[in-house]
Amino acid sequence: MRIISFILVAAVVLAGCSGGVESPGTSVNKFSNPTLVKIADLQDRRQTDSLLVYLAHDSALYRQAAALAFASVQDTAAVEKLGVCLKDAAASVRMAAAYALGQTVSQGSAQLLLGFVDEKDDSVRAVMLEAYGKVAAQFKVIENPKVSHDTITQGPAMAWSLYRAAVRNKVDTALSFIPYTLLEAGAPMWGRLGAAHYFSRPTTPVGKYTDRLVSAAKHDSEVVVRMAATLALKKAKADTIVQVLAGIVTAEPDYRVRVSAVRALQSFSLGKSWPALQAALLDKSLQVQVAASEVLIAVAAKPQASVIAEAARAAQHARVKANLYKAALVSGAGDKVLQEVIDLAKKTTDPYHKAFLLGALGQSLSAYIFLQEQLLAADTPVVRSTAAEALVSLNDQKDFPAKLKPVFAAMYKDAINTGDAAVIGIVAGVLADSALGYKQVVKDFSFLRAAREKLSLPRDNEAIQPLEAALALFEGRKAPAVKNEFNHAIDWALVKTIGRDQKVRIQTTKGDIVVRLLVEEAPGSVANFVSLLQQGYFDKKFFHRVVPNFVIQAGCNRGDGWGSEDYSIRSEFSGRRYTTGSVGFASAGKDTEGTQWFITHSPTPHLDGRYSIFAEVVSGMDVVHAVEVGDQIVRIALVP
Repeated sequence: MRIISFILVAAVVLAGCSGGVESPGTSVNKFSNPTLVKIADLQDRRQTDSLLVYLAHDSALYRQAAALAFASVQDTAAVEKLGVCLKDAAASVRMAAAYALGQTVSQGSAQLLLGFVDEKDDSVRAVMLEAYGKVAAQFKVIENPKVSHDTITQGPAMAWSLYRAAVRNKVDTALSFIPYTLLEAGAPMWGRLGAAHYFSRPTTPVGKYTDRLVSAAKHDSEVVVRMAATLALKKAKADTIVQVLAGIVTAEPDYRVRVSAVRALQSFSLGKSWPALQAALLDKSLQVQVAASEVLIAVAAKPQASVIAEAARAAQHARVKANLYKAALVSGAGDKVLQEVIDLAKKTTDPYHKAFLLGALGQSLSAYIFLQEQLLAADTPVVRSTAAEALVSLNDQKDFPAKLKPVFAAMYKDAINTGDAAVIGIVAGVLADSALGYKQVVKDFSFLRAAREKLSLPRDNEAIQPLEAALALFEGRKAPAVKNEFNHAIDWALVKTIGRDQKVRIQTTKGDIVVRLLVEEAPGSVANFVSLLQQGYFDKKFFHRVVPNFVIQAGCNRGDGWGSEDYSIRSEFSGRRYTTGSVGFASAGKDTEGTQWFITHSPTPHLDGRYSIFAEVVSGMDVVHAVEVGDQIVRIALVP
C-alpha cells in the first residue's frame, strides 16, 4: 500500500540534512545525537518555551524535530511559530509543522493550513490539506479561489481531508462528490481508500453514491478498500443491499471484508438479514462468527427469540454462545433461557467464559441478585468487573422499576466497598449519571469519599474520573479535571541501546508474532515496552480484548482492561498511520499510557494521531488474526 505519510517522506529528506547525526552504520539509532535527545526530552516534559527556541535553529534537522515535537505537545502557544515554519526552506520542516498544526486544534491552525494552495511540494501540500481537515471548524477549502475544480476532484489528499473533517462531524457533505469521484476504477489506491473511509463515517451520505460503493465493495483490487466500502453500505436503504452484503458474506475470501458486511447488516431488519447472519454464524472465521453474534444483540426482536436461543444452544464457541444468549434475552426470551445462562455461568471454570455469560445476564433484570453474588464472591478481576458492568447495565432497562433503586443503591455501595478500582469506576459511572436519579436515593455518600481516598493517580485514572464526577454531583459542584502529571522520565540510557530496526518476538499460545520497534519515532514508548518485557512483565498475561477486524489487546495486570501501574508515559505522535499490524499503546486519554498495548487487524485511520504507534508487525499477522480473548502470552523477548 502506498501511504503518503509525513514520517515516511521526511525520512528521505532528513537523510541529506546537516546536524551531526552519525550514519546508520556507526550508531544504534539517531539518539546518539545529544541535541535530538534534548528536543525529544523537552517534548516528553511538554516544555513549550524551550522547544520554540529550536524552531529557529540553523540546522533543518533540529527545526524539523522541534516542529514534530509539537504534534505531541499540542500547545496552541506554538501555533504562530509553527506557521513561520510553513515557510521554511526545508520541505521536511514544513511537513513537520503542517502535521503539528493538524494535531493542535485552533482557529489559527486552520487558517495557516489553508496556505496549502501556495505550497509547491506535493507531499507537503498533501500533509497540509489533510491536517486542515483535522482542525477546521468549518470546511472552507473549496471556497478558496486558488483551488481549481480539477485539483479538488483528482487529489487523494482531499479525500483524506474530508475524512478527517467527517470524523469530527465538521464536513460539508455537499462535497461528497469528491470522494465519489475518487472511488472510480483507475483512481489512485490512496484516494480510493480515503474515499471509502469517508463514506463509512456515520454522518456522511450514501444515497446517490451507492453504485460506486457497491462496485468497490465487490470488486476493488485492495482488500482494505473493499472492507471500508462494504462497511459504508450500512447506510444504504435499498433492500437490494442486503443481497449484496449476503453475497459478500458467502463469497469474499478475506474475513475482514466479511466482518464489515456482517456489521453493515445491522442496519436492516432481522427478517431480511437473518439468512446472511445464519451463514456468518457458521463462518470458518471465529471473528466473523463473533461479529454476527454481536449484530444479533443489536437487532434481535421478539419474533426471533426462540430461534436465536436455539442457535445459542448449538454454538460451540463460548463467546459466540454467550452473545447469542444475550441476543435471546434482548429479544424477550423467558425464564428458561435465563436459567440456562445462569447454570452455564455456575458450571464454567474459565474466567473469560464466565465473564461472557455474566455479560449476557446484563439484559435480564431478574438476574440482579445472581450478578451481585458473583460480583462479591469473585476471586478473578475479569469476573468481578464484568459482573459489575452487567449489574449497572440493568439501569438501562426500559421497565426498570423505581422501587428497585434503593435496592440497587445498596448493592452499589457494597460493590464500591470492595475496594476494587474497576468496580468503583464502573459503579461510580452510574451514580454520576444525573438522569438515573441516584442522588435522590443515596443520602449518605461518605462511602464515595472513602473510596476516593484509596485511589491514586496515575494508577487509578480511569476509576477516579467517574468517581470524581459522582462526588461532584452528590456535593453539588463542578467535577474537577483529572489529569496525569509528568511522572516517568524517558530512560535515555536504555533508548540508546535499542537498534533502529530492533525486533521483538511475542510468543503466544496461538503462535509467534514478530514486531519491529520504532525507537526513532517513539523513544519513550519503546523504552517503556522494552523495560517491561525485560522484567518479564508481559509473560503469562492474557489477551483480554479482541474486536473483530479492529484490534487485539494485552498488557493488563488484571486481565480485564482496567489494570495499570503506578506510572504513566507521554503520548508520542510521529505522523505514522495505523495500518495492518500497527502496534500502539492503549490509553484513557492523552498522556495516560502505561502497560496495555494493541495490534490492529487492518487500517484504522480514526486512531491516527490519537494513540502512540511504537512498533509494527513484520511476521505473524496470521497469528494476530487468530488470537481470541483468553489466549495467553507465553513470553516476549528481544530478537538477538
